[in-house]
Amino acid sequence: MKKALLAALTVLLPLSVAAQELSIALSTPITSLDPHFHNLSPNNGMSKHFFDPLVKQDEQQRMKPGLAESWKTIDDTTWEFKLRKGVKFHDGSDFTAEDVIATFKRVPNVPNSPSSLGIYTKPIKEAIAVDKYTLRLKTDKPYPLLPNDLSGVQILSKKVAETAKTEDFNSGKAMIGTGPYKWVEYVSGDRVVMAANDKYWGTKPAFAKVRYRMISNSAARVAALLAGDVQMIEGVPTADIERLKKDARLTVVSAVSNRLIYLHLDSAREKNSPFVTDIAGKPLEANPLRDPRVRKAISRMIDRDAIVSRIMEGQAQSAGQLLPDFFFGTSKRLKPEKYDPEGAKKLLAEAGYPNGFGITLQTPNNRYINDERVAQAVAQFLTRGGIPTKVDAMPSAVFFSRATKLEFSLILAGWGAETGETSSPLRSLLATFDAAAGMGTANRGRFSDAGVDALLGTAIATIDDTKRGFMLAAAAEKAVGELTGLVPLHYEVSSWAMRKGIGYKARADQYTFAFEVTQAK
Repeated sequence: MKKALLAALTVLLPLSVAAQELSIALSTPITSLDPHFHNLSPNNGMSKHFFDPLVKQDEQQRMKPGLAESWKTIDDTTWEFKLRKGVKFHDGSDFTAEDVIATFKRVPNVPNSPSSLGIYTKPIKEAIAVDKYTLRLKTDKPYPLLPNDLSGVQILSKKVAETAKTEDFNSGKAMIGTGPYKWVEYVSGDRVVMAANDKYWGTKPAFAKVRYRMISNSAARVAALLAGDVQMIEGVPTADIERLKKDARLTVVSAVSNRLIYLHLDSAREKNSPFVTDIAGKPLEANPLRDPRVRKAISRMIDRDAIVSRIMEGQAQSAGQLLPDFFFGTSKRLKPEKYDPEGAKKLLAEAGYPNGFGITLQTPNNRYINDERVAQAVAQFLTRGGIPTKVDAMPSAVFFSRATKLEFSLILAGWGAETGETSSPLRSLLATFDAAAGMGTANRGRFSDAGVDALLGTAIATIDDTKRGFMLAAAAEKAVGELTGLVPLHYEVSSWAMRKGIGYKARADQYTFAFEVTQAK
């Protein structure tokens, strides 16, 4: 494979594309076209082609009008949204406030959701249509993050929201949105095809037809670009970035992302964590991962800078908290944990494990940049530190299904903050799991701390932006810095490569939007 790739890099085939067609290779397959089924970045990104939220985000995750032209607070617990008039769904029906209300009712109630988007609608206690184009949303307590949250909720028509099942979206039957593209075809694990919505209310997309191909293999994505089979790829392999930048026929763009790669640890089970063993490999009754000292020791065993330089080839930043420090609500105090194997061994001894223990690290092998290689590197560091570690890599669809069922003890995963601020990972990854409240929905380690919950609860109800930012930082300092509810590894640097003649602004949220691809005149 490597020889074939080198040959392709040496002898480039012409990169041509029909003027009105665009083919893009995605790095990760989507799991569903239902915009409310699985809070997973590939799914969320794809859904935004067919559906719109009330509030949109630009490439730096700054809010801008979507289906709502404006929004404001009426009082501490009431938001008013003025909706855009004249918007049509793909079937020709009018968009009104009733569609939004029906959508909000559906979001937390999608059957069998692996990770619910209900976290974004749970604060809403009442939705009132003042008229067809005025919507008032009431919350129990002040909730200044509501517009941020609603940027992650795609709006359906009332008819679809009240009747459609997840399989109806996957078949195309329910793919009726207000978005810039209309559904044409979906073949699970292979492709999504769409056609431009010529009646779209916003900026018309540059390409009349788009074909998304799901190519998980990095070398195959690059080969497809070089052969002209696709005109743009995401997830450019770190080993190829510099080489592709030097090719006159290509353009490469990059940006530090909101994607944290981290380790989640089973800190809930008191006994018999499924993949924890003694040094001899026999099941260990006690669960050492419940002890914050053990979790901190694991963090200190990992040389993040080595992973960034050797595995990620510089296309990442070592992480010490939930988001890079230029995002809202981050802490100036949290820095990447220093590589300290001796200090880690002392912490293990203090916790009662001077000889360590065994563990298995489960990881997806087709979801994040170099995910399996990163997991292998982490396992080597842990093994050297006195925790013999095996790696079990699997396709992301299998991984997320099993991780959501809490079948693992230690996982490598990633989280991108949909809202563009720190409450997103705090609420999803570190808040005590509470399905009814929409908290901890992706907390697959079941970390729980009343102090963290209290800080977070106060923060998200604080209207003053400056105060809220300090409170979110304090919650992160306690959850990550003090208690090591998860182990941050690095933030991904995302890269896209494309042929000359088309352009794309690198996005902090890692989304690959066909409707933002530009074409040279």
